[in-house]
Amino acid sequence: MAKSFQLDIVTPEKVINEGQVTYLRAPSTDGLFGVEAGHTHAIIALDVGEIKVVKDNETYFLATSGGYADIQPESVMLLVETAERSSEIDTDRAKKALDRAEQKKHEAHVDQARTRAEIERARNRLKIVNR
Repeated sequence: MAKSFQLDIVTPEKVINEGQVTYLRAPSTDGLFGVEAGHTHAIIALDVGEIKVVKDNETYFLATSGGYADIQPESVMLLVETAERSSEIDTDRAKKALDRAEQKKHEAHVDQARTRAEIERARNRLKIVNR
């Protein structure tokens, strides 16, 4: 049996105790990184993207909009703005959010950086929903 570690995901709305997992892959601001049991301590800034979790030989995916990973040899805590399993994502809502953001990017008075971030988050959610 593969070694495992405790995974907890903390958002402003909830704490998700994922229990013992064998692998985690997450998006850092420098690219993807993976974690297995016994990983050295690290604190890593997370970016918008896909979190992959392997637990009990099953793989599932979550969409995140960024935060931090606190990695210990026997546990990982993800402190993130959002975390949604692919099965929890409302496809219609994500499509509407993308459409709104795409329309806003052509308006002169909007914060373009914020609009690009909205587009990136919506596209990420739509990518994850199909996983």
